[in-house]
Amino acid sequence: GAVVQWLRDGLKIIKRSAESEKAAAGLNDTGGVFVVPAFVGLGAPYWKSDARGLICGITRGTTMPHIIRACLEAIAYQSRDVFDIMQKAFGGRIHELKVDGGACKNDALMQFQADILGSKIVRPKVIELTARGVAHLAGVTMGLWKKTHDLKKQHQVDRVFSPKMKPGKRARLYQGWLKAVQRTMLS
Repeated sequence: GAVVQWLRDGLKIIKRSAESEKAAAGLNDTGGVFVVPAFVGLGAPYWKSDARGLICGITRGTTMPHIIRACLEAIAYQSRDVFDIMQKAFGGRIHELKVDGGACKNDALMQFQADILGSKIVRPKVIELTARGVAHLAGVTMGLWKKTHDLKKQHQVDRVFSPKMKPGKRARLYQGWLKAVQRTMLS
């Protein structure tokens, strides 16, 4: 979400975070633009604290909506970086990822996330799960809920995003991201 805050508060090209979805939704793709938002270095799985952010692939045809979409896609690519490691550690394919937080309100981002992971994305009706988790913990401690199935009843799904992207395109896009990340680490 920091990249969307940067678009809003730093560059001031959107007034509200929700505007990023509208800007990106009008495009089929980023036009080859990649944004690596290494504002304070690159975290997992790269761990390069001196890396700096990068926008690459711009042409005369690049517009602000392309950059906005590339920023949103960067969120999904960064998730994929960690997701692939999780799958390797798990020893198998993860078929769905449950999401929460403000960014998951963005349907375009959630669809791209499903596409780039090749897995379903499950968005709950209540997206601020940190506070809900604390409440559940307190409820279990107080004896309000006794079993895990009691808590599962509390979790309601708003929407499931299924991957639509072809594997070849997914691989090409992700390779473009990895090249952009490599350029970032050279800076």
